[in-house]
Amino acid sequence: MATVVLIGTLDTKGVEYAYFRDRVREQGLDTILVDAGVMGAQGVVPDVTHVEVARGGGADAAALAAAGDRGNAVGAMARGARAVVARLYAEGRLQGIAALGGSGGSSIAAEAMKALPVGVPKLIVSTVASGDTRPYVGALDVTMTYSVVDIAGINQISARIIANAAGAIAGMVNVPAPPVPAPRPLIAASMFGVTTPAVTTARARLEELGYEVLVFHQTGTGGESMEELMKGGFIAGALDVTVTELADELVGGVLAAHPRRLEVAGQLGIPQVVSLGALDMVNFGPADTVPPQFRDRNLYVHNATVTLMRTTPEENAELGCRIARKLNGATGPTALFVPLGGVSSIAVEGMPFHDPVADEALFDALRRNLDPRIEAHWVEADVNDPAFALAMANRLHELIQTQRGATT
Repeated sequence: MATVVLIGTLDTKGVEYAYFRDRVREQGLDTILVDAGVMGAQGVVPDVTHVEVARGGGADAAALAAAGDRGNAVGAMARGARAVVARLYAEGRLQGIAALGGSGGSSIAAEAMKALPVGVPKLIVSTVASGDTRPYVGALDVTMTYSVVDIAGINQISARIIANAAGAIAGMVNVPAPPVPAPRPLIAASMFGVTTPAVTTARARLEELGYEVLVFHQTGTGGESMEELMKGGFIAGALDVTVTELADELVGGVLAAHPRRLEVAGQLGIPQVVSLGALDMVNFGPADTVPPQFRDRNLYVHNATVTLMRTTPEENAELGCRIARKLNGATGPTALFVPLGGVSSIAVEGMPFHDPVADEALFDALRRNLDPRIEAHWVEADVNDPAFALAMANRLHELIQTQRGATT
């Protein structure tokens, strides 16, 4: 029988977890109830006690309770929960994991879920699920559902939400695994709407050459997810066409890169082909959410929920310096492809973000700062030109094959 691990702060939510556990069992699944609260379970008997969880985080539960430092306690219990979950998964006793909570309980559960690989069902019912979920989901395949009411008692609203959650985790656990095709080397590709033609063309070519291409939408977490898989040893090569997250990080957009963006492949020695896709833009939400200091800039309403802002020559010069610095640190095969005709579909001549001065500031900074040992291709084409995309795909294949030949 498949087992779902339920992990939560049972010192304040024991009754709610007892109800959740019973609903999961009604779905024909076994459960393991893990207490990540500091004070000890109330209203339910856990299968893994708070004392065991604290010990897994290198702490003493009684000492945490006596100290009265909630932040420190949550951190210790999160570390312990992660250790417990890792052990249960290694023992084959975890086929899915779920949690109920507010910000604290959700953060503990999210940390525990980091111990699990992609594909293991993960569900959090949370009071914070209607806001910014990035601190909880990050690069994980976590499903979050909004609790509507607080996790405080069983009532006609919470009962239905929790019952739905039990059905959801059961469905995820019980769904048959899809057939696994013969394994092919994995390529990680970065894409945005304005670079989709380039990635589509390059992906088709790489698939012809025998690769499987994983495409990551560059939404801030997209780049992080892509590089987490690199760190996990899954990726044979990187087709990093789109680095727009770096512009958001620099200027303050809503899709900002994580601090190590564009460094991981190079530091791991993974062959990479990099381009400058969508560095002409910074992303904001609806037009009325654009910060006041940017209201007079070149703005483009992409849709009702996305407003784009053209990067300036000064911003592009800084981006060029940052990209050069990141690529200069690469230890593996690296090639930069520079599309002199435009870095996105709306940066070409006749489109709203066409700005040759801003583009040249980016290109000039790269010329001045890129280490001569980094291979660079300066191409008179825009990023979505099929010939440009094919050239990137073919060069990445060559870099991978050369590296493999050198190690055999």
